[in-house]
Amino acid sequence: MEVTEEALARFFEVVLPHMNERQRRVVAGAAAEMFGRGSKTAVATASGMSRNTVIKAESEVAAGIEPIARLRAPGGGDKPLTERQPDILEALDELVYPETRGNPMSRLRWTSKSSPKLAEELVAQGYEVSARSVQRLLHRLGYSLQANAKVTEGRQHRDRDAQFHYLNEMADTFIDDDQPVISVDTKKKELIGDYANGGAEWEPEGQPVRVNVHDFADRSLGEYGKAIPYGIYDVANDEGWVNVGDTADTAEFAVESIRRWWNQMGHERFPGAERLLITADAGGSNGYRLKAWKVQLARLAAETGLDITVCHYPPGTSKWNRIEHRMFSFITMNWRGRPLTSLRIIIELISATTTATGLTIQADYDPNWYPTRVKVTNKQLAAVPLDPHEFHGEWNYTITAQSNPA
Repeated sequence: MEVTEEALARFFEVVLPHMNERQRRVVAGAAAEMFGRGSKTAVATASGMSRNTVIKAESEVAAGIEPIARLRAPGGGDKPLTERQPDILEALDELVYPETRGNPMSRLRWTSKSSPKLAEELVAQGYEVSARSVQRLLHRLGYSLQANAKVTEGRQHRDRDAQFHYLNEMADTFIDDDQPVISVDTKKKELIGDYANGGAEWEPEGQPVRVNVHDFADRSLGEYGKAIPYGIYDVANDEGWVNVGDTADTAEFAVESIRRWWNQMGHERFPGAERLLITADAGGSNGYRLKAWKVQLARLAAETGLDITVCHYPPGTSKWNRIEHRMFSFITMNWRGRPLTSLRIIIELISATTTATGLTIQADYDPNWYPTRVKVTNKQLAAVPLDPHEFHGEWNYTITAQSNPA
């Protein structure tokens, strides 16, 4: 029976896609052996293999090829890049290593260390390498993509660690006595409206949420077009309260937020409380140098009958404030990729924030107006029943409750 070139081509077209490399060689060699003299060229043309491959395949079949799992003989295939170019790893490391990248002779000193740029530089040095190969080599050298880490705090106060210990000891004492301990801070102000919000959220493919190109505050949505979330975190009970205002982040607003937490959550959680410990940053609307903060706390102490103790974190250590990583971080994750188009949506997203460990948060809108640049006289400050602690009294102090504060 005569086999035409078209039939042979059709045979290989159907069979070869279902075979691995070694199996294709066996079939091509067997076909060349079967059709005899002059068939090698026909098989090569029909299969798309090179004639040399078909010749080698026929000789393997004739010699009695044995079934094995290995596709190629030991040592077969292309040699690794590092064997063909032994110095390429050292050259790449010279380009990427932080100390050498600052070398004024390096062409990459002021450019990003992307894999295409690194490959381009290596090619300029005479190496043959692609951007994808550079990525594999970088992983082999122990490099990975890294973002900047905010860990350098600059100049530190000599009593920084001692203040941390003092603050923690105070918190433990209050919690052991069933007295409330709260961590307070203002979360980052958020634009209200159709603005881009960091992160990604699942949406129908090709239908991202459309937002404004520019981030100019819309003054029709509040005085400043921004939401100001002031948070209170109950350290012992993993509960939070967020007071959302839209005027200004003042000391009066900060203390009003604490007042609202106490009225909404605190007094029910701690019915027998006589003292309150507040841990706060050293600056901002609850800073230790702010006169209005202490005057407003004195009014709160008189209203609630609580002796209020405040322990501030040392300057420059606000990221250690517990509310930041116990509450604010989860709020940010919960509303990622979603435009904060109204105060109501902001409040609902905050209130819906939970964690697997049991965090719950309540939130509400604060409609009060908080004026800025309010002057507090030294006479008003002197009337505050303030008792500085022996250890850093500027950071640690207690304001006692009295029925008629000045």
